[in-house]
Amino acid sequence: MTASVSIKLTVNGETVTADVPPRMHLADFLRERLSLTGTHIGCEHGVCGACTVRLDGDIVRGCLVLAVQANGAAVETVEGVSDSGEIADLQEAFRQRNALQCGYCTPGMLLTAQELLAREETPDRETIREHMSGNYCRCTGYQAIVDAVETTARARAAART
Repeated sequence: MTASVSIKLTVNGETVTADVPPRMHLADFLRERLSLTGTHIGCEHGVCGACTVRLDGDIVRGCLVLAVQANGAAVETVEGVSDSGEIADLQEAFRQRNALQCGYCTPGMLLTAQELLAREETPDRETIREHMSGNYCRCTGYQAIVDAVETTARARAAART
């Protein structure tokens, strides 16, 4: 008989309680138990970034965090930040710049880009590339992604002035 652990966390602003196996990863919990399929499973080793989520405000790899480690925490997925409108301008820039092609890496890219833009108002292209380097994309060649992040940063800066 497999033991389970009770957890209680906030996911995209809603309280969630569940019994989970002790070794279930957060990404699997989000996808399998909550049907939040924007959190993708890629490498399962924390190197591709497809499973990126926010945990208490910090981006993390959902495949490296156990669901039990998120007990008491606030988790935000791409669905949550998309529904809130937080990344609407970034999503639109990705669409306009064709930075999403197959879309598999896009949720992790969007969360990672949003983290950068929250910390730095107008990052240069090298800073964008460096910050996004932990998220792999096999389709775009990254140029369009850097363009989209840069476009969003410039538009946000112009809106502040």
